[in-house]
Amino acid sequence: MSSFDLESHGIHVHDVQRNLSPSALYEEAIRNEPGTTISDKGALIAYSGEKTGRSPKDKRVVEHDLSKDDVWWGPVNCPLDELTFAINRERAIDYLNTRERLYCVDAFAGWDTRYRIKVRVICARPYHALFMSNMLIRPTESELADYGEPDLVLYNAGRFPANRYTTGMTSKTSVDLSLESGEVVILGTEYAGEMKKAVFTFLNYTMPKQNVLSMHCSATADKTTGKSSVLFGLSGTGKTTLSADPARHLIGDDEHCWTDDGVFNIEGGCYAKAVYLTREAEPQIFDALRFGAVLENVVYDKADHHVDFDNTTITQNTRGAYPIQFIDNALIPCTAGPPTSVIFLTCDAFGVLPPVSRLTPEQAEYHFISGYTAKVAGTEMGVDEPQATFSPCFGGPFLVWHPAKYADLLSKKIRSTRASVYLVNTGWSGGSHGVGKRISLNYTRQMISQIYSGELSDAPTAVDPHFGLHYVTRCDGVPNEILSPRETWADKSAFDDTAKRLAGLFIENFKTYASQTKPSVLAAGPVGSQ
Repeated sequence: MSSFDLESHGIHVHDVQRNLSPSALYEEAIRNEPGTTISDKGALIAYSGEKTGRSPKDKRVVEHDLSKDDVWWGPVNCPLDELTFAINRERAIDYLNTRERLYCVDAFAGWDTRYRIKVRVICARPYHALFMSNMLIRPTESELADYGEPDLVLYNAGRFPANRYTTGMTSKTSVDLSLESGEVVILGTEYAGEMKKAVFTFLNYTMPKQNVLSMHCSATADKTTGKSSVLFGLSGTGKTTLSADPARHLIGDDEHCWTDDGVFNIEGGCYAKAVYLTREAEPQIFDALRFGAVLENVVYDKADHHVDFDNTTITQNTRGAYPIQFIDNALIPCTAGPPTSVIFLTCDAFGVLPPVSRLTPEQAEYHFISGYTAKVAGTEMGVDEPQATFSPCFGGPFLVWHPAKYADLLSKKIRSTRASVYLVNTGWSGGSHGVGKRISLNYTRQMISQIYSGELSDAPTAVDPHFGLHYVTRCDGVPNEILSPRETWADKSAFDDTAKRLAGLFIENFKTYASQTKPSVLAAGPVGSQ
């Protein structure tokens, strides 16, 4: 398109390209960004420089009189004074004004038109423009003509560093959000994921004010009934794999909102991990990384531009960003009715949580706030031991309100729709990592399928003595002995000791949130939580 006037944002560069097509952005990137190229499948290969992942410790939120009592201040939301934000904003604008050409993306966040917001991205790299053009919802020509003023503006000056001597700066990287002005300033990082998560963070503040629950989760819908389900889970729990279900429509893979009427995807695309990607294991994602998609920080063969997804020389956090329309079973528009099932995925490497448990609304709040999974870390002696990981609401770095705010909203949505809630362990059985074995993916798929169908709602259960969970003891296609974790351990006393240890970690972690959590929710945790 022709140049676009951004004078109201302090941008004086004459040549601003607004909402270029993928083809035009390819051309701009190849011409103007050294190292950028095209894969043998047609995806744009780009590099984010020194930072190949998010910088959560450098996230700042402006402390303003209108919102400071709402924000959950601490390591997730570090306060920034308004003057420092203005200094960083000026620094970003000054840098952008030195560029000969800038790129502007005007698009929407949120498929439900009642709640969607207008997002404007101003950046100096075509790769960033293509990334956000994929991740946001592209307006039609008529919508673009009537676009007006945005609700949120992102100034991406990531190639230019923050001044470490500016008050409140701890490094050359700073990602600053002003809730009041609806502005984000990015300095010192060219990692594209910072932009997408800045939009999500902003909505994590504004949506709860409208009685809408913003969620870091995937969502699917039954192709026949249209009934939806949401899946929460941290990295490694199987959220992406289990949401890529050919029997269901994909609503979205990462960010959603739950209104009184249903769920909607916030994004217009997917940002999938590409490390160790194969067509055999994840055909939908593999085939989506074609012309129009962005491949970030991957290694490729210089001769034929074939991407080596197993090569982690640059980073293990290789990723691909593509429009959701590239997924064959995507539901467009990305909206559906209220979820009939809510699934919390955890990969318990301790091997003590049941494979599938039904949760009460109070237990749902407790486990939602906890956001538990366990990772396996190698020790110096070569012995692998599980490490518990807790991320509130399964998306701690992106929260603005206290986690109890989101948990309370979740509980109200569950009660009003009578949605069933399940905790599904995709981790170990028969012992902790190193002794037991990972629960078969086929078994997990059976459990998830029968959650969707409602078959597990009437299945027999037993009560776990350590966590108080009502775990399912019979599921078609799954051996009964797998469903009762203690029975899979040869050493029953070792199981009890390990379960007590994990329960203690839950209790210790929850102390952070106890002061703002209802007594009934505290009582829904492991034995001894009260």
